[in-house]
Amino acid sequence: MSVDGWNTVLVLGGIRSGKSEFAESLVTDAPVVRYVATAPEGDPEDTEWATRLAAHRARRPGSWTTEETTEDPRRLADVLASAETNETVLVDDLGGWVTVLLDPDHQPADDVATIAELAEAIRGCAARVVLVSPEVGLSLVPTTPLGRAFTDALGAANRAVADACDAVVLVVAGQPVWLKSVAAVTEPAATEPAATEPAATVTAATAAGTAPVAASLADTEPTPEVQLPDVLTHTPPATPTPEPGNAWAAPTMALPMVATGLVIQPGMELPMPDEYAGPQAVDRLATLDVPGAGLGVLDRVVGFAAATQGTSTPAAWGSVRVLLLHGDHAGGASAGTVAGESARRAAQARAGQGALARLAAESGASLQVVDTPAAAPIEDQPALTAEQVESALRYGWRLAEQAADAGVQLLVLGACGAGTEAAAAAVLAATAGAEPPAVLGRVITESGEIDDAAWMTRCAAVRDALHRTRRSSRGAKDILAELGGGDVAVATGVLLGATARRVPVLLDGPVGLAAGMVSRDLAGQARHWCLLADHGGHPAVRLAADVLGLTPLLDLRLDLGEGANALVALPLLRSVLALAAALPAHPSLGGGDDTDPAGDEPESTDPSYADPDLTEPDSTDPDVTEPDFAEPEPAGPGPASTGTDEQPASGLRAG
Repeated sequence: MSVDGWNTVLVLGGIRSGKSEFAESLVTDAPVVRYVATAPEGDPEDTEWATRLAAHRARRPGSWTTEETTEDPRRLADVLASAETNETVLVDDLGGWVTVLLDPDHQPADDVATIAELAEAIRGCAARVVLVSPEVGLSLVPTTPLGRAFTDALGAANRAVADACDAVVLVVAGQPVWLKSVAAVTEPAATEPAATEPAATVTAATAAGTAPVAASLADTEPTPEVQLPDVLTHTPPATPTPEPGNAWAAPTMALPMVATGLVIQPGMELPMPDEYAGPQAVDRLATLDVPGAGLGVLDRVVGFAAATQGTSTPAAWGSVRVLLLHGDHAGGASAGTVAGESARRAAQARAGQGALARLAAESGASLQVVDTPAAAPIEDQPALTAEQVESALRYGWRLAEQAADAGVQLLVLGACGAGTEAAAAAVLAATAGAEPPAVLGRVITESGEIDDAAWMTRCAAVRDALHRTRRSSRGAKDILAELGGGDVAVATGVLLGATARRVPVLLDGPVGLAAGMVSRDLAGQARHWCLLADHGGHPAVRLAADVLGLTPLLDLRLDLGEGANALVALPLLRSVLALAAALPAHPSLGGGDDTDPAGDEPESTDPSYADPDLTEPDSTDPDVTEPDFAEPEPAGPGPASTGTDEQPASGLRAG
């Protein structure tokens, strides 16, 4: 559910205002939905009422389960009390519930006590809850005693439920207006005027697509920025000149800036990929001169690249940067890991050694190791402070901007911290309603044995963390602070920054997918710039990919570490794009024919002749550098790789 992370929401509205449709839209992403119908069937001869009920039933997806409380209104509180943490309960609506509550067949009844029981059940409900109710406070006072009893009871119910819910929204003519929001609940305006003013200013500026004037926020205390580490890379590529329809690194929006720097908040309007270029590129594949049926499922790579590049003939990614996020999680989340192992992996990557660095060199990709804030034990306390979350999000955004300014055309996201799998499982449990044991992979020791005791410790840590935060807000930043930690927060900032600069991201592993889940409430456009090469057999990656709508391209089940798995698939993806761009259309569709004797480039019969497109590069050519796996000099950190960012020639010639 995407309501700025709120756990319980009351949706008010008048007749035919669109309140039910809006409430249903809030739970479309929830994996398990229980629909509670409260309205009585009514008179069998009332066809108009029957039509209304049928329309409501028709809108419900087949995966939803339906329960009815018309026989016993008090049962609604029991349904909420029995709901599990992985469920989302949609109650539609309280008007029908009050109607049955006041029905003579259910009298004598204490409607005041029953409403109080309902409010208490909402406060204690472990599941996410969305309740729909008619707003009767704006209508005329009924002239009949029964009508007045109904409006009084429903008005009292709305007040009690609104007080119990985290958020309240009023739908008027299909337009939602939030009555109870983050600022009203978590930020006392009287004591922190400087904290609430930027939020209002940035919201208006984001909607208008312009940056607010920083002078109006001059009194805001600046927050120290995290120093960016040096980019460990070989010769940086020159920033490409953007071509029409193919501007990979061009800024796309006026970002909201205040005295503290970039403001990242829910509802950011970021760009979407080109909705026409992707389908056009896939349709073009059917016209290419290939002897077989084509690229199979890898045609999605072409469609994705075309949409993100804004052209129906996308080019293979030339400049690629790998961001390896290093940040440990303390407590039970890291059970079963060897102390100092993640730091050793990070140092290994910095030195140009290990699987990730060697694969990066082989692919001609630059490698940047990013140290993120360590996370506290989530079973006992929040992983990060609110200030650390803000700084980590801005840090990740700046990393993406730095890459875009350097001409990077594809980012690969990886992580090597201790406890990252458990942190990702906690984020999934909070955002997708997952059960920790179902999304936590087995713990494998250094000797290759399965450590079930460590796995159970991780499950218990995530369970305790979820219990500790059961009444906390489910906003994106709150989830990062309570459960996610530094690596997930920085990864979220990277996804948002890359989206703003139209740079696609190749995800690989639980941290990147957890960041994708969190980024939905900040900017839903981010997931459309993400590509998942392989799920790696990880249950958390499988679930998050399903929720985000990311279909893995391959099923290799590699487990080389986050980032390394994606680099194994990268040459294949590049080859697919190069092939799709180079092949001509079939001759029957008007394409050229390489075997045409009238062509401009006849084949030579001289055995000494060699096609320059098919020969190996001259080892003396200063512009061509082979990947070098030599160890760096001890005096300095050395580059992660010494290969070139230029893509090797594919050997294919367009007709």
